[in-house]
Amino acid sequence: MTSPTIYIIDDQRSVRDAIGEMLSVFGFSVELFDSAAAFLNKVQTTRLGCVVADVRMPGMDGITLVGEMNRRGIATPIILISGHADVPMAVAGIKAGAEDFIEKPVDDAMLVAAINRALARVFAAQDTARQNEDLSERFDRLTPRQAEIFDLVAGGFTSQAIAAKLDLSTRTVESYRAQIMEKMQAESVAVLVRQAIRLGRIEP
Repeated sequence: MTSPTIYIIDDQRSVRDAIGEMLSVFGFSVELFDSAAAFLNKVQTTRLGCVVADVRMPGMDGITLVGEMNRRGIATPIILISGHADVPMAVAGIKAGAEDFIEKPVDDAMLVAAINRALARVFAAQDTARQNEDLSERFDRLTPRQAEIFDLVAGGFTSQAIAAKLDLSTRTVESYRAQIMEKMQAESVAVLVRQAIRLGRIEP
């Protein structure tokens, strides 16, 4: 997996250089930008990373950047840096979708912790997405009849009730159930129900 990149956006060169140097010491790969526009012109939406941006910048400020990233579908988490007077703006940024905000002067440990939390959430989301994709692929391998019985089992119907509903023998239904459990890699009906919820087949 490609290591994450921390994108530092601040119009003050001394600030972005200091933060970049500090994060490099902690082992992060960093890229520095003097404006939100410069960052947006270069960012790759598929690249794993985290944005650290000042709230108050000439041109596009940090709050506007959060909104623009959302509009463009850029899921990279953003941590805002704010002076004391800018805290209300930073709170507005959180409401707009920013991950966190750190007050100036920036505490190194607090910033690193915030970045690690943001990246952990990204990794967890990616892992969930991969699991859901795998689950969908397994469900797609079910035959139409198996999918029908999957829904009924997940809906709480017994084999006898399913047999009566579909005009099948109970033994045939049990055979279908065994095939479904194998294809879905579900070791119990409880697991099958949770899978159905994740697939949106039933309401939680």
